[in-house]
Amino acid sequence: MTGMRVNGAKFGLILTMLLLTNLLNAQTLTITAAADLRYAMDEVVKAYKQTHPKTEIKVNYGSSGTAFQQISNGAPFDIFFSADIMYPQKLKEQGLTATDPKLYAIGYIVVWSNQIDVSKGINSLLDTKVSKIAIANPDHAPYGKRAEESMKYYNIYNKVKNKLVFGENISQAAQFVQTGNAEIGILALSLACSPVMKDKGKYTVIDDKSHSPLEQAYVILKGAKNNKEAYSFVEFVASFAARTIFKTYGFKLPYEK
Repeated sequence: MTGMRVNGAKFGLILTMLLLTNLLNAQTLTITAAADLRYAMDEVVKAYKQTHPKTEIKVNYGSSGTAFQQISNGAPFDIFFSADIMYPQKLKEQGLTATDPKLYAIGYIVVWSNQIDVSKGINSLLDTKVSKIAIANPDHAPYGKRAEESMKYYNIYNKVKNKLVFGENISQAAQFVQTGNAEIGILALSLACSPVMKDKGKYTVIDDKSHSPLEQAYVILKGAKNNKEAYSFVEFVASFAARTIFKTYGFKLPYEK
């Protein structure tokens, strides 16, 4: 009986050591990403985990400006995927990054609606049936800022500014239009191409000459400078598999004509 108790104790010790080894081998990666990436990034993460099944990846989606403030205030993210390269550049200037900002995609804005004819592009905002126009908050959301720039470029901003409703980020702005809380919106092409919106409405891409470029960039943050998984993940973002996913969601790839 004594021998059995010893063997049981040894088994328990071995089991504990195996559990600890698995925990040590499991890698955790925390990403904060622009809201326009909600569906594309989910697919990229899924593809990455096919070859890195032990990696636990948590992704927080929101406006790039809000993420910038959170990181500046010490939020413990490993990688920041911004919708505007300006924010990663500012973080680098503050000494909060482990790498230089790197472009991963060029975004586009569209006029989208499930109620209004959008064949006239941005002039569709002038439709008499439109009482509310959804955009992301231009104060901290790059897609909202570009929407505002485009309306001013086409000289319609002053005609519609009283109809604007602001989402906290581009994903929330899209929800406003999807649910009928706004008849039309200026949204991210990547969301218009998503499974939840693709066949639920119509969109027209707004000419990118009307706004500053949506140069989207990522940066590995200072706290992750020794996190090998962070470097492995951004390397995968440059792979054919990940680039194909981004193209599926309407992004133009950096340096692609």
